[in-house]
Amino acid sequence: MTQWQTFRRWPASEGLLGVVMLALVHGWAVRVAAESATTARAKQLAAAAYAATGVAYRTASTNGEAAWQFGRACFDWAEFATNDTQRADLAEQGIAVCRRLVAREPKSAPAHYYLAMNLGQLARTKSLGGLKIASELESELKATRDLDEKLNHAGPDRCLGLLYLNAPGWPVSVGSRSKARKHLQRATELAPDYPDNRLNLFEACVRWSDWNGARNELKALETLWPAARTNFTGEAWAKNRADWERRLERGRLKIGQAAKPIESPRNKE
Repeated sequence: MTQWQTFRRWPASEGLLGVVMLALVHGWAVRVAAESATTARAKQLAAAAYAATGVAYRTASTNGEAAWQFGRACFDWAEFATNDTQRADLAEQGIAVCRRLVAREPKSAPAHYYLAMNLGQLARTKSLGGLKIASELESELKATRDLDEKLNHAGPDRCLGLLYLNAPGWPVSVGSRSKARKHLQRATELAPDYPDNRLNLFEACVRWSDWNGARNELKALETLWPAARTNFTGEAWAKNRADWERRLERGRLKIGQAAKPIESPRNKE
């Protein structure tokens, strides 16, 4: 029995509380349905792009743009993989295509960028083996940054920041709080109106219990949000917008929880 069905069984005698809970859960059910439809549509678009760019690449395999577009499509389609085997297969296709393009066009920023992105997908399918990939991923992102730091809304710095944030630290891997902060902040400087950049820095501040920094980023997010809803429209952005909304709401809750005083058992009596 689903949560919605459970609450539907509450008798009318439960009064106002029952009505309120029914309304809340109904809203939850509507949001879940909308998110599911958004995800399904995003999956369709990713599958179609993978198929179309694959045909374009096979038709003109020496065309640089066709190559990195297929690399990007491999990464996007891998986001919907249902198991590690499928994800690794898609990532390896993207890696192979982008490696060939990097060898042929070493100054192609998208080639380096989508090579890094697919390396990241491959790392997700590994355990300790993923740590070995981190150094190459870092190198490719740095190469992208040197060539075009504004690519994909400051993608190189955004991804470097997330890599340093989430990877284990030295001597195991490349993780570093100071480097994470530096690159996440740089991404917000290069593309301040891109919500993902602000959200990443905000979430990092929360993780570090840097509540002043988190509140500053939350304020910046609240300021840019109306414009973001206007600028990032259409089906291509629907899944991103839904994800940003969830993360923003989760962030508001965390800020609220951090602001609450801790009560002692004695004070609760």
